Amino acid sequence: MENGGFMKEFLKKKNIIFSAKRYGIDALSAMAQGLFASLLIGTIISTIGEQTGIEILVTVGAYAKGATGAAMAVSIGYALQCPPLVLFSLAAVGMAANELGGAGGPLAVLVVTIFAAEFGKLVSKETKIDIIVTPMVTIGVGVLLSLGCAPAIGKAASTVGTAIMWATELQPFFMGILVSVIVGIALTLPISSAAICAALSLTGLAGGAAVAGCCAQMVGFAVMGFKENKWGGLFAQGIGTSMLQMGNIVKNPKIWLPPILASAITGPIATCIFRLQMNGAAVASGMGTCGLVGQIGVYTGWVSDIANGAKAAITAMDWIGLLLICFILPGLLSWLIAIPMRKKGWIGENDLKLDL
Repeated sequence: MENGGFMKEFLKKKNIIFSAKRYGIDALSAMAQGLFASLLIGTIISTIGEQTGIEILVTVGAYAKGATGAAMAVSIGYALQCPPLVLFSLAAVGMAANELGGAGGPLAVLVVTIFAAEFGKLVSKETKIDIIVTPMVTIGVGVLLSLGCAPAIGKAASTVGTAIMWATELQPFFMGILVSVIVGIALTLPISSAAICAALSLTGLAGGAAVAGCCAQMVGFAVMGFKENKWGGLFAQGIGTSMLQMGNIVKNPKIWLPPILASAITGPIATCIFRLQMNGAAVASGMGTCGLVGQIGVYTGWVSDIANGAKAAITAMDWIGLLLICFILPGLLSWLIAIPMRKKGWIGENDLKLDL
């Protein structure tokens, strides 16, 4: 009992908390920011450079993308409140896990970094040669775990992602609904849909369905709540995040129905009618209209497909599909579905009101 109490106090002192929230929400959400600040922004910068012929932008983008593993790991370490030496040492861990994890690198980085960070925190400031011991333990544990586990973790994540994409190609209608609704819900929940899509390397037709679901949530909430939140709310949710509505959803879960139903409609329209595909960075599949990253991702995929011969040109139908799936239908459908719900009293006068 005494030993158990001592260990509990020691872990508390080291700020090591074993919880689903810390690892499944805080760490995952932070990892998405690391992905955005490296792979995603690097892809956008590179694409701008390629389209404008500005070579320096292509170079800048390449360096940003090269820092993906390190950026993810440091972001996760920040969320886990690591001491400085542990935090800085995680850069090497992230590089190793991301490279060895292959297509499923982001998931490998998440798992390996959590272990490395917590082991690093255990020894942090426990010796007089902390500047040697802490980085050695953090990097040693992280790289060894990467060598032993990252390829398997990456393969498992990649297999799941491939299975989802295969199923979407096989059954575009039903999987279009399923992927769109699930990823859209994940975007509004306090977890990271972007990190999930990146971890599973979710691209192609399934990626397009994911984009549809995310846009349905963001644009849907933005439009149906315009009466309460005006232009500030429209932009905060429409190009920011629908996560702002989580407090209101907890109070009245019925307000979530219009965007969810809208995603169930736009998902199969994306997969069956417009064959909307996300062939850009997988992380963009889970970003929706946040900073227009989802749409930029689709566009970079078009450019990439043209470059490798998979697509002849960007057509008018491509642009019409993108506008309908990402902006017009999500807003229109959510607004229409909300009208009878407001009349029945399922959605009250200020149920969608945000404190902006």
